[in-house]
Amino acid sequence: MRGVQDGVAVDVPAPVLPVEGAVPNWLSGTLLRTGPATSPSAFRNWLGGPSALHRFGFGGGAVSYRSVSPDGPPARHGRGRIDFAEFTADPCLSLFSRFLTRYRIAPNAAANVLSLADRQWARHDTPIAVDFDPGVLDGVGIAGGLSTPVPSAHPHHAPLTGDVLDYVLRFGEHSEYRVHRRRPGSRSRELLVAVPTENPGYLHSFAVTDRFVVLVEYPFVVDPRHPLTPGRPFTSNHRWRPELGTRFIVVDQADGRIVADHRTEAFFAFHHINARDAGNRVVLDICSYANADPVNAPRPSRWRGELPLALPTRYEIDLLGGVLHTRRLAAEPFELPRISYRAHNGGDYRFAYGVGVQDPRGGAAFDRLVKLDVNSGETWVWHEPGQHPGEPVFVPSPTARHEDDGVLLSVVLDGHDGRAGMVVLDARTFEELARVGVPHHGVAAVSTAS
Repeated sequence: MRGVQDGVAVDVPAPVLPVEGAVPNWLSGTLLRTGPATSPSAFRNWLGGPSALHRFGFGGGAVSYRSVSPDGPPARHGRGRIDFAEFTADPCLSLFSRFLTRYRIAPNAAANVLSLADRQWARHDTPIAVDFDPGVLDGVGIAGGLSTPVPSAHPHHAPLTGDVLDYVLRFGEHSEYRVHRRRPGSRSRELLVAVPTENPGYLHSFAVTDRFVVLVEYPFVVDPRHPLTPGRPFTSNHRWRPELGTRFIVVDQADGRIVADHRTEAFFAFHHINARDAGNRVVLDICSYANADPVNAPRPSRWRGELPLALPTRYEIDLLGGVLHTRRLAAEPFELPRISYRAHNGGDYRFAYGVGVQDPRGGAAFDRLVKLDVNSGETWVWHEPGQHPGEPVFVPSPTARHEDDGVLLSVVLDGHDGRAGMVVLDARTFEELARVGVPHHGVAAVSTAS
């Protein structure tokens, strides 16, 4: 890795960490996690101040580590004006950025780590996937011109074709959700379908099955006929309107045809767990909230009272009759879901992994890892007092014979001394295989050079 010391680019070896237990020899790759610097004072500002990008490298049972401090927060441009990225910053990334974890590629440092199908990158302000009509931002106080719309925060690989699918909201007098696909090996996007909407909603993610793309429009919406609030983030224009219900839009991947457009009771979500085809039905699992309160919730370090929690919920969409069947998968709070993506995305699956909280009334941040059997509702929990795990990453064993053959990786922040460490769990038994600690001393942050 290249670093900068005293103004000179040098090669800086990544320190190798001591491991308690045993990391599987087959585990090879890089784990990225945003979080505070490894010091108690930084942890006291957790989710409210400067952060670092934690990079763990794996190979031959050994673990290396590097912590890279990102640049400071973006500056506002001009008096009373904000830049375009800040105006469209995604509230999910603002709320959960310090919990996010990615496995594979190590980009340069920044505050958020995102996925584009099988690629990852990091950036400070992550815009919502919105493309504004010319003139719609007049008088709003946005500095600079309009940029090319970014993809959604959670694009997908189409399970059968390998196409990269994403969507963007086209916001204006006549708003619509535009679903695009990018063929394997192509850099250009094709428009699959444009779905009109009278009340554009905040959509952070979507789902795919073998045959379909599924968009869920929650009733946290903005009226395109009303002027946007000057100098305020885009989501400040959204309102919770439960009387609208939640809209399910099912699109055929083959030709862009809308095969279902139904509504059910109001709820809100950031993240889909998975979806699959089931004859003339689509089965969709979501981390569901009762309302949109999490969007405006303070940072976890400042939460008071009971936390707004997501519960894993299944929705079954009848493509012929429009009947929606709903049931709770488990009573355990469940967020930042992950599955064995390459083998089970868009298809039949049994296990999901996420983060949860022991006592929603205690005002604590996520303090447990959860494994969920979506068929039986059984859950397994890893929990230690004072420990705050990040988004879990499932890595399948190269000789896997079962869906949960592999390991679960999670970077854990210690609420007592501010240290960042990592746990390696056996995904089948949910027992701890290894603990990797990061000492305060001897692990210095360096500035990376491209």
